[in-house]
Amino acid sequence: MTLHGGQAPGRGLLITFEGPEGSGKTTLIGGVARALTRCGAEPLLVREPGGTALGEQIRNILLDTASEGMCAETELLLMVASRAQLIREKIGPALEAGMIILCDRFADASVAYQGFGRALGEKTVHQLNKVALGGIEPDLTLLCLLDPAVGRERLEQRATDRLDRESVAFHDRVYEGYQAMARSGDLRFRVIDATATPDAMLAATLDQLRRLEHGLLKYL
Repeated sequence: MTLHGGQAPGRGLLITFEGPEGSGKTTLIGGVARALTRCGAEPLLVREPGGTALGEQIRNILLDTASEGMCAETELLLMVASRAQLIREKIGPALEAGMIILCDRFADASVAYQGFGRALGEKTVHQLNKVALGGIEPDLTLLCLLDPAVGRERLEQRATDRLDRESVAFHDRVYEGYQAMARSGDLRFRVIDATATPDAMLAATLDQLRRLEHGLLKYL
């Protein structure tokens, strides 16, 4: 039985990782994947946008600094298109096969980035996500929360893409979206303090995964 009762017994798990830029999600996912592998699991790692050959092409368009003239609606539709392909090609089959999937951003990212950041509204995003997801929802979503100002400092140490370069006001609205999820009361969301060290973030995440009481996760 999972924390968020969307998946039938015996099916896999979809664990998603969300947060503003510079929140350490990628490092965290790598640590979780290694912990799962030590337990004998073979997790599937995917990312959004992207995760499939077609999705990666869409990702390149979305993040290319040459795409700065892209309107908010186009951005949302491309995000959802990449998501739909990822669900049908990778996530859906992996769940049916009983796999544990670790996804770097998922549907909630569009709520935060396009719903809040682009001010398109949660309702619009949820309607499009419903089409893309086909009934699939995450079993657990780790919200790696970090003040956008701290995230911007971290971004100075890496190459930035089109979304990284958005205004301070945009990233503040994205953070507001993630905070709203954290306050929603939905048990699917679990907050991870992204100001902590990578080791502390990993320990907190593994603790949340153990609570799912699913197969090999109890050995983490």
